[in-house]
Amino acid sequence: MTHEDSAVLYQVDDRGVATVTLNNPDKHNAFDDAMIATLTDYFQQAAKDKAVRVVVLQARGKSFSAGANLQWMQRMAQYTEAENERDAMALATMLQTLYTLPKLTIARVQGAAFGGAIGLIACCDIAIGSRLSKFCLSEVKIGLIPATIAPYVVEAMGARVCRRYFQTAEVFSARRARRLGLLSEAVTEDELDSTIEDVITQVIKNGPSAVGQAKALVEYVAGVPIDEALMEKTSKWIASVRVSEEGQQGLDAFLNKQKPAWQESNND
Repeated sequence: MTHEDSAVLYQVDDRGVATVTLNNPDKHNAFDDAMIATLTDYFQQAAKDKAVRVVVLQARGKSFSAGANLQWMQRMAQYTEAENERDAMALATMLQTLYTLPKLTIARVQGAAFGGAIGLIACCDIAIGSRLSKFCLSEVKIGLIPATIAPYVVEAMGARVCRRYFQTAEVFSARRARRLGLLSEAVTEDELDSTIEDVITQVIKNGPSAVGQAKALVEYVAGVPIDEALMEKTSKWIASVRVSEEGQQGLDAFLNKQKPAWQESNND
């Protein structure tokens, strides 16, 4: 639980849904080094909390996030190259913490998502956006590049697409963001919460450990040649899951047409 005047809010409900909220709407949720450090702490907290099943990243106000805060950029302009490297590494660490978080992560996107905000969205497993939201990789407009967010954005949207938008800094629509893979779904503003709720309802029916391992599985096999080594790795992986406590519970419940323990605990 956090104070309502904090720049980032963190709350976990009784279902195990952790909500991380960017809470600086007057500045369009633009972030700085302090906000990045807080986000890192909350993502780490959610990762370690066994009660947390899903993490929703959202923002208050008209915009999801305008990217970097102006005052922060002014300070960075006075930094040495070494200081800038440490500063950028803090952002890279926050993004990697979100990307590797062993729970399902959902970005709730409304309004503008510019610059580094697109990195946050790309790091989430699922991104549900309003059809009125707008996106821009705006860094080159001020002589910079989207370096720390690039690995995640390129993975989400593809290299060819990123060659265009990294260089042109064009604003693109939610419809195009959906088509390019940045958004999982683009819905009306009224449908945002219900669409996310549908996803949450679905995922908390699933085995908590299995969900985390399924996420790790995607990361492991992506881009890896399908050879004997991969076949052996995946065979060992499913074997270990089958004999695990959760795997045994799930199989037993399925075969006996009962609910597994994790569904009972969520009153499903």
